[in-house]
Amino acid sequence: MPDPQPSRRAERPVVAVIGNPNTGKSTLFNALTGLRQKTANYPGVTVERHTGELRIGETVLDLVDLPGAYSLAAQSPDEMIAIDVLLGHVEDLERPRAILAVADATNLRRNLFLVTQLAELGTPMVLAVNMTDLAERKRIHIDFDRLARQLGIQVVPVVATTGRNLERLRDALLQALHGQPPKRPQLLPQVDAAVHDLHARLRASGCHLSEYEVERALIDAGGAAERRFEYSSSPEFVQELADLRSRLSAGSSLAAMEAKARYDFINELLAEVEQREAPPPTIGERLDRITNHPVIGSLLFVLVMATVFQAVFSWSAPLMELIDGAATQLSATVGGWLPPGALNSLLTDGVIAGVGSVVVFLPQILILFAFIILLEDSGYMPRAAFMMDRLMRSAGLSGQSFIPMLSSFACAVPGILATRVIPDERDRLATILAAPFMTCSARLPVYALLIAAFVPQQTWLGGLINLQGLVLLGLYLLGIAGGIFTAWLLKHTVLRGPTPSFLIELPPYRLPSLRSVGIRLLERARIFLRRAGTVIFTVSLVVWALAWFPRPAEVAARYAAERAAVTASLHGEALASALASIDAAEAAAYLERSLLGRLGKAIEPVFAPLGWDWKVSAAVIASFPAREVVIAVLGTTYAVGDVDQSDSRLIERLRNARHPDGRPVFTLPMAAGLLVFYAFCLQCAATVAVIARETNSWRWPLAAWLYMTGLGYAGAWLTCRIL
Repeated sequence: MPDPQPSRRAERPVVAVIGNPNTGKSTLFNALTGLRQKTANYPGVTVERHTGELRIGETVLDLVDLPGAYSLAAQSPDEMIAIDVLLGHVEDLERPRAILAVADATNLRRNLFLVTQLAELGTPMVLAVNMTDLAERKRIHIDFDRLARQLGIQVVPVVATTGRNLERLRDALLQALHGQPPKRPQLLPQVDAAVHDLHARLRASGCHLSEYEVERALIDAGGAAERRFEYSSSPEFVQELADLRSRLSAGSSLAAMEAKARYDFINELLAEVEQREAPPPTIGERLDRITNHPVIGSLLFVLVMATVFQAVFSWSAPLMELIDGAATQLSATVGGWLPPGALNSLLTDGVIAGVGSVVVFLPQILILFAFIILLEDSGYMPRAAFMMDRLMRSAGLSGQSFIPMLSSFACAVPGILATRVIPDERDRLATILAAPFMTCSARLPVYALLIAAFVPQQTWLGGLINLQGLVLLGLYLLGIAGGIFTAWLLKHTVLRGPTPSFLIELPPYRLPSLRSVGIRLLERARIFLRRAGTVIFTVSLVVWALAWFPRPAEVAARYAAERAAVTASLHGEALASALASIDAAEAAAYLERSLLGRLGKAIEPVFAPLGWDWKVSAAVIASFPAREVVIAVLGTTYAVGDVDQSDSRLIERLRNARHPDGRPVFTLPMAAGLLVFYAFCLQCAATVAVIARETNSWRWPLAAWLYMTGLGYAGAWLTCRIL
């Protein structure tokens, strides 16, 4: 019986978006889908899945942005996922009804290698030739109509950053849903015939591999397709595949033979459709002489990074004050509506103080990400990786490790996943263990809080340089130094091996799309706020409960008696001052006798050499699953333990925190040590889990956690003693 309500799959055809890296694929995806996007993981793997809606009249398509790939000879997990999506092997995702291939107009020869492979899948395809404005400036002339006829597909020249021809591209995609597959290039007729015969006999035996999968298994020896063939067929067919490969290759390599035949086809095609004139000198070439210079380029990189961190503090201040003021006003309003008691404290001290103390750092995080996205989209980051190759080699790595480590400045999890591009297993493992040292966005709220509280707002050169920004830059450099030292230590001990060579494609400089930047920033804000509204919210409630309960009756009786005594003997301002002192003492007594107080007291001796009191110790322990939680815990703890609501800012409460003997808790040496601790310590359950997943062992994440925690403790102790 048919389903009376058609499924979402039936209503929305899937279109896969694929292309080489640096073709502007993600920018085009953002331009087509706008804010109608979502990010998740593919089932069973940690590869991110980006999908978005594309509306064309009454039709709604689901666009799937596949990882960048140079060919369909899958080796890495990203490439395997791309193949699985294209072949319809992914759970909860139907096989694409069409493919949107994205190519760089300035480098068609390389890009058409993937396009001609996609043409062999038997799926209707549209080719979007991007960056045609750059090709025009380079005097590259392409006959797009002839290219379309030769490939047997629709070819649309576009400029993703400006939106040129996007309407035409939408129409082409709509037509492709009901169109024919492209013409399959005839490259190796003997191989095609052998594959056709082998596939027919496989199907007769009950094997359901497609003809394309059989072809890739034959050509890509040792690849993912061959492993799938071995898993799906019998040993007799596996042996026949090996014999067939040996006979057809005649002592050579089928992959090399196919690549030569494919490039011969592409060269003949480009001779008909592309003409190149001598390009004029470009600004990008002049910039490359500067950015690739060993001395000037290094100084420029440090200057760029210093500018970023100056902006993080200087530009964010007004927005942070606005959010902080709104949180304070909300807390006062909610507190005024409710009578004193547990519910009042839960909402004001638990929810608003805990979550609000973290959300206030959203402007700084977005400013940092805006700079990183702009530098990536402009083409500067690959040049920075090329320049940093010299530094990475001093640690036994190559510039290939720079991009994953750079990604770790956003979050260590995608940084660790990005190490899959590193072919050498030792270098990959060293990079995985060095990546968590990079200062991720979760560290930034901790740094910002302590720097704002204890580093003076001193500026030079008319405000262009400020001391707080320099300290933040120093902490980032400290994390980099820790990561490089760790990689050097590993490559000279347990992971000893030669330093690999490094090749990287330098894309042309281009102006980033502000629309694309805005969409990615909005997604980052959603992730941060979702974390604040789930993990941090939950932790704030738990910490509030631990800090509020129990409420011993003897404490209430004791301080009630003290209030009665001072009320009978004092008047006016003296009475008000005495009552305020009693209220503060009562709040401190309740907090000290609470569950959180008892836990903090139990672990306080471990961290006493660092100058921490039990509140800081408890907050740090609570933040091991996610380091930014420390802000919420401190916000909740100091709110519950402080009845003076005249200044609800966490910064002021930290400055005024005292030990029982009256000494300040947050001295400059203690705060500096705490910063060093957070620069080194591994406080992220997600990072630990992904290290275990990527290394297929709990030995390495456990070693990393012990090493980084020990290094953080030692660094905090040493910093505190020196200062």
